[in-house]
Amino acid sequence: MAAIAERYILREAVQVWLAVTGVLMVILLTNQFAKVLGDAAANKVPRDALLLVLGLSSVQYLTILIPVGVFLAILLALGRLYRDSEMYALMACGVGPAQLYRPVMTLALLLAAIVGWLSLDMAPSASREVRRIGQEARARVDLQIMEAGRFVRFGGAGIVVYAEEAGEDGHLHGVFVERRQDEIVEVIVAEEAFQRDTADPKVKMLVFSQGRRYEGEPGAAEFRIIEFAEHGIPYTLPDLVAVEQGPRERSLRALLASGGSADMAELQWRLSTPLMVLVLAFMAVPLGRSSPRQGRYAGLVTGLLVYISYANLLGAARVWVERGKVPALVGLWWVHALFLVAALALLAMRYGTGLVWLRRWRGARRA
Repeated sequence: MAAIAERYILREAVQVWLAVTGVLMVILLTNQFAKVLGDAAANKVPRDALLLVLGLSSVQYLTILIPVGVFLAILLALGRLYRDSEMYALMACGVGPAQLYRPVMTLALLLAAIVGWLSLDMAPSASREVRRIGQEARARVDLQIMEAGRFVRFGGAGIVVYAEEAGEDGHLHGVFVERRQDEIVEVIVAEEAFQRDTADPKVKMLVFSQGRRYEGEPGAAEFRIIEFAEHGIPYTLPDLVAVEQGPRERSLRALLASGGSADMAELQWRLSTPLMVLVLAFMAVPLGRSSPRQGRYAGLVTGLLVYISYANLLGAARVWVERGKVPALVGLWWVHALFLVAALALLAMRYGTGLVWLRRWRGARRA
């Protein structure tokens, strides 16, 4: 009987976790998609890499969603069982806290292993890849990413381009261009502009047709004005420069080799994510207990407050370690210990001491 009940509780928790995590992921990805589109319009992300950047962002979001998702899933699953009086029927058959914790912690251990892998390896790699894509996009500017009514800076040549209309083929119409060379300013106004490759792959040519070129020094009385049918400006694509990685982009090996407080804080933060899954799952069992009159969502508000407090304390502890106000030996561990003690106290209040429900568990095994 106990094994059947445990499988039933596990299935209920898994179904609710998939639903909760899916809804939260859709909400976050919707907001991220709008941000990525804005970055693409600002030439920070190439348009052909939008889906890749969105996928890499989802990997980073999972490290946040899995802990809160499993916590809310256990609360909602147990809340439904209590509301429908199914839990009381199971308790009458000898199902106690031990039988509740077995499927709950099985799910929590599996998800903690997944989120640990994501936090320690995949999320930093995804962050490094997003940063590399953004750096390449800023270096490899192309006229096809131009949008009408926006100023765009091209590479490191000091060229700023504005167009009234931008075609899908990369041709611009109603073009204004400014280029600075030392004290000399060049301004080009043309009916049309397009980009042309050269023999050197690192050099591009901006070609303008039917326009005027104004050249001179700001404040001077004399300017050089040239009318042209076609005019070209070469510009060199800037080389990709290796950007120093921050703690969030560094690999686990680099963090372990470093003795800096910021790196230690980042390392403990990554290790805290799977530990948070286990602590929240342990706390969710006594928080999920309710009477049939309270309803399914009785413990949801309390659970959200617990999660917000937990996450905020971890964030504050991380900052304190980074600034050296808290020694790395204490680090973020005291936050987990605090909530684990709170979970044990709550468990004793809801189900009695460990000796009481240990006898119930032994009795259920004999049955």
